[in-house]
Amino acid sequence: MFGRPSEIPSPQQALPGRSESMQFDPVNRVLGTSMVAPFPDDCEQVVFGLGCFWGAERKFWNLAGVHTTAVGYAAGHTRNPSYQEVCSGMTGHNEVVLVVFRPAELGFDALLSIFWESHNPTQGMRQGNDQGTQYRSGIYYSDDSQREVAQASCEQYQLKLTAAGYAQITTEILPAGPFYYAEEYHQQYLDKNPAGYCGLGGTGVNC
Repeated sequence: MFGRPSEIPSPQQALPGRSESMQFDPVNRVLGTSMVAPFPDDCEQVVFGLGCFWGAERKFWNLAGVHTTAVGYAAGHTRNPSYQEVCSGMTGHNEVVLVVFRPAELGFDALLSIFWESHNPTQGMRQGNDQGTQYRSGIYYSDDSQREVAQASCEQYQLKLTAAGYAQITTEILPAGPFYYAEEYHQQYLDKNPAGYCGLGGTGVNC
């Protein structure tokens, strides 16, 4: 789970990838719901990057109001990348979690609280001992409403982090682009492997 690169490659430098999408069982083994669209009409979706996606997905799949979760790759250049390619640092992608939720049951602000408190968003291209561009902090929003709430929450959390002696937040807040599903064995990894690796650790500062 350790990466080396510290800079995101340009589109010209990035690996080309492939036209074929990843093959995997589309059913979330924890929730029993489909991880692929179409999703129910009363759901919204957002993509979060907060370090190794194994532990990140577990932060969200048991929340009341979450319809489904999936892990994958986003915010890079390579089409349909493999895990090995993402770890090489030559795709530009981040390890991320897709969260599909019902806003009538679970507000976006509640998801953001879980996001901020579950990792250290001030570490740049790393999270704890996991180093590389695929471990950067990111919020990839679906619409302007999510963007506004995410930016406001970032500003508010920065005040608390500053008061606690932490540096500036490095989280990127960007529109959600293509989401590429990760390989089968990564999906709900910590449910399949309860004693598996989880490198996430928050700052202890409440959102």
